[in-house]
Amino acid sequence: MKTTLDEELEKLLWPASATTESAPSGSLLLAHYTSIGTLEKIIQNNEVWLSNPLHMNDLNELRFGMRESALAFRTHHGLMTACRNDEKHRALLNYFDEKFQRYDLEHAFDTYVFCVSEHEPDNDDGVLSMWRGYGASGAGVAIVFDPTKFEKNERSPLIIDKVAYINPEAQRHWMNEKLDEIAVLVEGRNLSDGDLSSIAYYWLEKVKLFSLFTKHTGFDEEREWRVVYLKERDAETALVQMLGYAITNRGVEPKLKLKIAPLLGIFTDDLSLEKIVAKIILGPSLSSVLANSAVLRLLEVNGRTELAKRVVASTIPFRP
Repeated sequence: MKTTLDEELEKLLWPASATTESAPSGSLLLAHYTSIGTLEKIIQNNEVWLSNPLHMNDLNELRFGMRESALAFRTHHGLMTACRNDEKHRALLNYFDEKFQRYDLEHAFDTYVFCVSEHEPDNDDGVLSMWRGYGASGAGVAIVFDPTKFEKNERSPLIIDKVAYINPEAQRHWMNEKLDEIAVLVEGRNLSDGDLSSIAYYWLEKVKLFSLFTKHTGFDEEREWRVVYLKERDAETALVQMLGYAITNRGVEPKLKLKIAPLLGIFTDDLSLEKIVAKIILGPSLSSVLANSAVLRLLEVNGRTELAKRVVASTIPFRP
């Protein structure tokens, strides 16, 4: 049976992330290093907040990926040749620019990320560099999630995947390799307007997630995974009512306030924090008996007695 160009492009450019991981499996645990105040908000509201990546510390990676992928697409010689003439190549670039601008204007604002770090099951101390960078200089907590408890749903607007660490030159090389493959795929075809639109669409989808799931090699010790929300994938508007904002020291920022609760088509009927939180590690600066007792009380006063049983204290001899 003859395949359509759309099917061949999808096969070539999917999965669209930078890694080969399709979903968490086995004994994988993921730790979110944060402050005590954030832990309190999470347990009180049954929600975690996803942030717009342009407010994150690695915003240059996202901007670089999108900017360079657009430049590579517009200047790739193989695509110019495969289009056969200047008119079709201009049409291809117009389709791409139109889709790129639509994403930038309509969807980039409501793209959100929740960052976690791969965590060894027998580690009750956490990772010192993560405490320093994200865990309130050791005075916070690491909330350790079991992502295998989430129901896998290919239609979900939430994507969870592993971050790939790659330097800028390797990113450019990857982009050109993929564009070479597209050029070979479409060479010799009498490309219709629909075909040109499809090429632009699949390339944008590929590089969008590639940009969201890559970071500079200097961050590789973080062993990061990400939960990403893409509004354009939320065809059923299942999570649109969770879009909100937060006032921070940088001003007002858009947020996705993701409820950890049953949600038809997205989460299982029994989803809860108690189901997905494997343990809560107190930071090295909170490892005193007094601090430990205070965190236990925080959990118990808020009706989280089951989570209180999963609290452990880091023994790393670190004081900020």
